[in-house]
Amino acid sequence: QVQLVESGGGLVQPGGSLRLSCAASGSIFNIYTMGWYRQTPGKQRDLVAVIGSGSMVNYADSVKGRFTISRDNAKNTVYLQMDSVKPEDTAVYYCNAFLRRTRETGPANYWGQGTQVTVSS
Repeated sequence: QVQLVESGGGLVQPGGSLRLSCAASGSIFNIYTMGWYRQTPGKQRDLVAVIGSGSMVNYADSVKGRFTISRDNAKNTVYLQMDSVKPEDTAVYYCNAFLRRTRETGPANYWGQGTQVTVSS
């Protein structure tokens, strides 16, 4: 089994900062990409940021220049540094990993349980 465990969500004031972490554990052969998605009630889950094993990164336009994604390959952990947050950043944030569990199995997507981020004064 593979588990993704997120931490770091909570309440933050507009203009403030928050750091999310997500650690992958279990039977893992190789992780190709790790990323963060977010979802608000009644809407689809959207990409926030994604990082590849070679430090390739991609951001949603709405967070460029404010959020920074990074990754510690030795710890199978991805981080999302959220700066200058806005009320519209309020959502449940989900960690994602696209990985291969064994050399013989194909890659698949795995998700964390989600962590609530609320931006409010």
